[in-house]
Amino acid sequence: MVATDNAIYVSEKAKAKVRKLMEDAGIANDPSYFLRVSVVGGGCSGLSYKMDFDNEIKPRDQVFENNGIKVVTDLKSFLYLVNTELEFSDGLNGKGFYFNNPNASRSCACGESFAV
Repeated sequence: MVATDNAIYVSEKAKAKVRKLMEDAGIANDPSYFLRVSVVGGGCSGLSYKMDFDNEIKPRDQVFENNGIKVVTDLKSFLYLVNTELEFSDGLNGKGFYFNNPNASRSCACGESFAV
């Protein structure tokens, strides 16, 4: 299923970093691979984000194509990720991916976990 509403969005910086990581992993030219984003229990606020590359879409997965990046999430995680933007920072205050999640009621100081 390719969802179009309530998508998970990918910024330009995040797109560039995801593509670089796919190149480094040797999967950039294989269209079966995509970025899987999940929400798992953990962290100081109770929920954490998990990202990895995968090539298996399960029956109830939500599939998005945004900014040239295919993003897939399981249905349960999607409920926490509606309208979330994946961003990448390489500034002095930290380097890495982070999520702008309008559904989060709070997040921990390190930005690694959140609560709804």
